[in-house]
Amino acid sequence: MRPAERAPDPREVRNAAEFVACLQALKDWSGLTYRELAARAEARGEVLPRSTVANMLARATVPREELLVTFVRACGVEPGGLEEWQAVRKELAVRGVYEPVAADPVEGADPVEGADPVDGAEPVEGADSAPAAGPSVVWPAGPAESPDGAPDARRPGPRSRIRRALVATVALTGLVLAGVSVVAVLRDGHGAHPPRTLTAPAAGDVRIRVIGQDLCLGERRGSRSGQIHQVPCADAKVPLYSLKETGGDRWRIVSDHPDYGPGCSGIPSGGRIPDAAYEDSECGDPSRVEEFALEPYGTPVEGYRIVPAGSATSGSCVTVVGDRSAAWARLAQAPCAPDAAGQLFSFDRRSP
Repeated sequence: MRPAERAPDPREVRNAAEFVACLQALKDWSGLTYRELAARAEARGEVLPRSTVANMLARATVPREELLVTFVRACGVEPGGLEEWQAVRKELAVRGVYEPVAADPVEGADPVEGADPVDGAEPVEGADSAPAAGPSVVWPAGPAESPDGAPDARRPGPRSRIRRALVATVALTGLVLAGVSVVAVLRDGHGAHPPRTLTAPAAGDVRIRVIGQDLCLGERRGSRSGQIHQVPCADAKVPLYSLKETGGDRWRIVSDHPDYGPGCSGIPSGGRIPDAAYEDSECGDPSRVEEFALEPYGTPVEGYRIVPAGSATSGSCVTVVGDRSAAWARLAQAPCAPDAAGQLFSFDRRSP
């Protein structure tokens, strides 16, 4: 647990998927491993198997209330905070969404200067309408006439309007030309990332790179969840990966973590959960899928899929989920897509 950081607040979520993500954040905040959580629960006379927690965090539905209570207590949440978790879970279980009630305004309080009007409020008589968004306009010199024929410096004259129109046209033309130039630069390959060589799987030290991105697989330093993310390749140093052949065209992806030592990448619960997390943990757990087929995709080969061998969810591939162009998007088991989007990798050689 990190006392300097605020524990995740379940009241900030809006749906079941965000609730489960908040539970994962709570586990990360606690700093406890699955085994340590189980030990804490056992000390209270409760049961919290590691596989049960892994299943809960891999689903997109809210957990049973008794499981939630045991887990949240084990993570170190105080009784008052536990009630908040229960209230949000109940709302999601009943309605499918969580919408906290907004606080009522204090009676008689004056509105905050510059605040937006409340929906349905009557406009103040004689008040000017709000100005359009955007920078203030400074009118060029040259007064125009007011309706009574007198000069009126508040309104631009015809020449000022023509001048503004010309300036706007020139600016728009410049933006269009700039856009065309950028497209041409990218099309020619100038300014873009230099193409990288695709590397086939081979036993030994590797850096697992996501095809189409300058991102590689790794963990968040300090997190004990073992969740694997895509991170900038320059920062992909935790853990270090290597490939080990296990026979029958199967591979084990071995991890070497600076804090937790050697381990293996895998899918929890035998792959029975379709969207189970792809994570690093201790090797040899019989409940995990720890062997993979590394299958080439495309002709010529565009990349290699990481296919869990013997997963209970057939037709699955290790997949970048969420925003596939963003760093720290997580990886999980998902159906192998026809276009292999987010499912192709290169096993670049890594120097010792």
